[in-house]
Amino acid sequence: YLLTNQKIYLNELKKSYHVNIYTLLAADFTGSKYPKRTVTPNPKRNKSPYVDETDPICWARIKAKLKLPSTNLDRLAQMYDSKESVGISTYIKAKICKYTISYYPFPYRDIMRDLPKKRQALIYAIARQESRFVPGSVSYSFALGLMQFMPFLIDLIAKQKNEVIDYDEIFKPRKAIEYANYHLDYLEKYLYHPLFIAYAYNGGIGFTKRLIKNPKYFRKGTFEPYLSMERVPNVEAREYGKRVLANYVIYLNKLGIATRVLDFINQLTDPLK
Repeated sequence: YLLTNQKIYLNELKKSYHVNIYTLLAADFTGSKYPKRTVTPNPKRNKSPYVDETDPICWARIKAKLKLPSTNLDRLAQMYDSKESVGISTYIKAKICKYTISYYPFPYRDIMRDLPKKRQALIYAIARQESRFVPGSVSYSFALGLMQFMPFLIDLIAKQKNEVIDYDEIFKPRKAIEYANYHLDYLEKYLYHPLFIAYAYNGGIGFTKRLIKNPKYFRKGTFEPYLSMERVPNVEAREYGKRVLANYVIYLNKLGIATRVLDFINQLTDPLK
């Protein structure tokens, strides 16, 4: 589209079931509404009797079940359909529909609602990408819990807060959100833009500072900032940042803050922002 200025490309993007910065931008460039394929479930039960969602072993067993041809996925999703295990149920539901529906749940409202809405949206955006709201998640690199903290960062935050923490505590959503909120306070001292905050959350603030200071990235140019976003050298952070930014825009809108992703994109070549 940037090369040809032909809206046929934007119209093709708008047909996609996938929610990402490019499908959202296609809507922005054509003055269209954002897709309605974003679903926010509202479970009736507070808790499922079939799972301890904070237990990594329970989550490992559920993932093993998902791989069995004999497993009834619809029944499994229904078993875990509760406010506390909504991450597990939506994880399964997304698999059932082959990811043609994008689920944006609002778990842990009792913990989140006292935070400013922009911070709520950022934590939700990161948690959705990090763990799909499964508190018992453990990554191959040993990142832990809802917000996927590495042990060294847990230790650092605990030391700064004058706490002694057992790593098991980070599987509890309240503690994970508390530590994420603390860490985001730190990142926002140095970074203004949600995309750069996402890069730093994933790849570290040192990597993000070097990226921003490099004159080859995020400066004025015909195809900027899109070219810079696709040239970020850390591949994991590159894709992570785009997904968190899309999540952030969706969650802001769902929280009642009318937002378009193009506004954030236009800030990315402004050095002050």
